[in-house]
Amino acid sequence: MEDLDRGTLAVRTNENEVLISWRILAPEFETASYNIYRGSKKLNDNPITGASNYVDKTTLSESYSISAIINGKEQEKSQPVIAWDNIYKTISITAPEGGVSPDGREYKYTANDASVGDLDGDGQYEIVLKWEPTNSHDNSHRGYTGNTFLQGIEFDGTVLWTIDLGRNIRSGAHYTQFIVYDLDGDGKAEIACKTADGTTDGKGKILGNPDADFRNERGYILEGPEYLSIFSGETGASITTESYNPPRGNIADWGDRYGNRVDRFLACVAYLDGKHPSLVFTRGYYTRSVIAAYDFKNKKLKSRWVFDTNTKGNEAYFGQGNHNLAVGDLDGDGFDEIQFGSCAIDHDGTGLYSTEFGHGDAAHLGDFDPNRKGLEYFMCHEEANGINIPAIDFRDPKTGEVLWSIKGAGDFGRGVTADIDPNHLGAESWASNGSGIHNIKGEVISTIYPTAGRRGASWNMLGWWDGDLLREIVDKTVITKWNPEKKSTDVLLQAYDYDGMRLRSNNGTKSNPCLIADILGDWREEVIWRNEDNTELVIFSTPYPTEHRIFTLMHDPLYRVSIAWQNVGYNQPAHTSFYLGYDMEKPKTPNVGIVRKTKK
Repeated sequence: MEDLDRGTLAVRTNENEVLISWRILAPEFETASYNIYRGSKKLNDNPITGASNYVDKTTLSESYSISAIINGKEQEKSQPVIAWDNIYKTISITAPEGGVSPDGREYKYTANDASVGDLDGDGQYEIVLKWEPTNSHDNSHRGYTGNTFLQGIEFDGTVLWTIDLGRNIRSGAHYTQFIVYDLDGDGKAEIACKTADGTTDGKGKILGNPDADFRNERGYILEGPEYLSIFSGETGASITTESYNPPRGNIADWGDRYGNRVDRFLACVAYLDGKHPSLVFTRGYYTRSVIAAYDFKNKKLKSRWVFDTNTKGNEAYFGQGNHNLAVGDLDGDGFDEIQFGSCAIDHDGTGLYSTEFGHGDAAHLGDFDPNRKGLEYFMCHEEANGINIPAIDFRDPKTGEVLWSIKGAGDFGRGVTADIDPNHLGAESWASNGSGIHNIKGEVISTIYPTAGRRGASWNMLGWWDGDLLREIVDKTVITKWNPEKKSTDVLLQAYDYDGMRLRSNNGTKSNPCLIADILGDWREEVIWRNEDNTELVIFSTPYPTEHRIFTLMHDPLYRVSIAWQNVGYNQPAHTSFYLGYDMEKPKTPNVGIVRKTKK
């Protein structure tokens, strides 16, 4: 796992108080205690052994730093940080210049999905932001699009590099799945994504033929070479480029003749050998699906395996994919598997199981039942028929055994799983099928759904935001909390007009922020939204203290790889490999090692 720094964060919650929080790194979770300093003054009388946060009752504006005490010895102080003036920080951004497509339509640029990684090896996260044109299109819609851009950004707004994917990569949620991760263990994250002729890296180098234009009169790109490229997170420079696997081949073999299903892509990172991260890119999920795994070593991509549903013996896996995917140790063998919608692929590239329930839009993988060993998986189905394909199912991802399901007929596109009610042990699940909120056994505990402020039912994103162990609901630019006694939701943060800012969510009805992740401070999650005119990213952090001691979620392998794929397809929230919820046990220290950066 990443060699992160202390991640010290201070936010002023009112004129008299500052909330300071910091990371507990996984290797020190069991034994370390901490001292906290305002300037040179130590604020705590005794070493802090509990939760990694502290409320400083002060009107002063000074710097804060943290020192860990390990084996009775105080370590070096963390880099001092100045408190934010509020619970948010703005990051200035500049949109790429818009243009006019070949059909005469003008377009501008919108800040879209984001990810984080330690791009320069300093122990701190940087942001990788996707810029999407206003004429981006779903595969099922014809039309030209502008280019897609990826941009590396420091938290002070410094632009590290910009990658222009070029005219031969169509813009939309299904084409540009970008992975930000340290793939080779050098302490610095790389960027991986699909590229084509005309892609320009962060140093200005153009891949392939710069004059190539493979767009047809409908705006689809159904010919020309396709690549998988790795870029330096530090400079944006291209490191290596390979042919994309699988190739298009015959367009009709993917399920239609106009180019919809052939251009459905997903991507993720998985520890397929239990130790090193592998890169996984896919094509297709409605019909044929191909999943290709790579290792990145010595600046080269090496194929690990390819799973193809057209291969004899894989017929049950045909048409089982989602608009997203998940990664985790499904069968408890110490290796990651790929949870691919209604089926799963083992770490060795063979099929693990298939329910044959078909395609879906939303799904969740994590430890949701504390009384049951291993992980669970909750999925909503697009092709429910009321007979053998349910509206929603809750299953054992090791075997595909359905633990409970709800019948229905039609397309049920949204649903979430989270512990929101302390009266019921384990996570609750609800979806757009109208069956209500279900406890971990599938029983209905409420026919009233959580809502996001003035909106209707909310089932898009989640976040650990306040001080307790229950999870909050994030939809559009509002964070709400389920009130089980009133069977309603309480608004915790109304960000769309906070301090007069006009903040917006992304991706239409998916209504997700740019990113939700444990980026700074303790284990709670930060939320990044964009403002309306795309001149700022705004990162919010919790104003609530907590009494719960948990290591940084970024050192939980399932959660960390989930942040890497959060931008993929229809964005889904990250979950943990251990049960994080009401009445949880103390989490066990994850069996992880830290990649130490090589000193120059």
